[in-house]
Amino acid sequence: MWDLAKILGLVALCATPLPAHAQDYPAKPIRLVVPFPPGGPNDIIGRVLGQKMQELLGQLIIIDNRPGAGGALGTDNVAKSEPDGYSIAIASAGALAISTALQEKILYDPLKDLTAITLVARVPELLVASTTVPVANVRELVALAKAKPGTINYGSTGPGSMPHLAGELLRTSAQIDIVHVPYRGAAPAVNDLVGHQVHIMFLDVPALLPQIQAGAIKPLAVGGRLRVKSLPGLPTMGEIGYPQIEADNWYGMVAPARTPPAIIAKLNAAAVAAMKAPEVQEKLASQGAILIGNTPEEFAAYVGSEIQKWAKVVQAAGIKVN
Repeated sequence: MWDLAKILGLVALCATPLPAHAQDYPAKPIRLVVPFPPGGPNDIIGRVLGQKMQELLGQLIIIDNRPGAGGALGTDNVAKSEPDGYSIAIASAGALAISTALQEKILYDPLKDLTAITLVARVPELLVASTTVPVANVRELVALAKAKPGTINYGSTGPGSMPHLAGELLRTSAQIDIVHVPYRGAAPAVNDLVGHQVHIMFLDVPALLPQIQAGAIKPLAVGGRLRVKSLPGLPTMGEIGYPQIEADNWYGMVAPARTPPAIIAKLNAAAVAAMKAPEVQEKLASQGAILIGNTPEEFAAYVGSEIQKWAKVVQAAGIKVN
């Protein structure tokens, strides 16, 4: 039996308001860290989503580009920020899952130092080539690389990024000798690909589609399981004999660990609602992004499973980043 004191105590507990910082959130502009330079897929997704979220939250969202170490530097900046909801990040698979397997000394633990908000999008990777590389498909590329070992290079958005891992999967699966050229993000990497300083590259659809449509680079294959709607005639790596090369990148929103659950809930609700907005879907889906929008718990579990998945790939390929 409940006595009166217990009943009154329970009523008081239920009536307790949220802490002021959570109840009034957001009371000032929110910093959304994009851990890559402007112009890349991470930046495009962050800006489109951030613009809609600021409408829904009624507060300015400032994009803060902090490139370096395949997205790890910007993500680490948020991990070490105050857990008050005013510093968040939209980070890639490289920074949230792959980097833990690649680096001997990691800057942060994605599962302990960050709080999951939501999985934002999955984006297929494309394998593309400079127009000066004399190949029309992957088979011709592999033949050329075998005929001239060590002369073909591949760009990436930084050590530990998905494009880096996809390139290493191509190297080991096709048994070819190609050279890794890391960049501090997608935009400078694509610039050098168009400028013929880089020969081939795996990269997200949004960063490559305009250059493909302009004829500035050549698409060779899709790195994911499914073909891309914007390039329906482009085969997948599996279709041409390399099913082990699966490189769908993904992007998720995170906050520092110990950010109050009420604030995480507000951010999650705003992000998911933004992803359902027709204008956001139109801008990002047309670029090849598959919008997700799940719960913090679902996203945290997904990050954990991705860490285990890519750790096996990294170990099998013998990849290491200092």
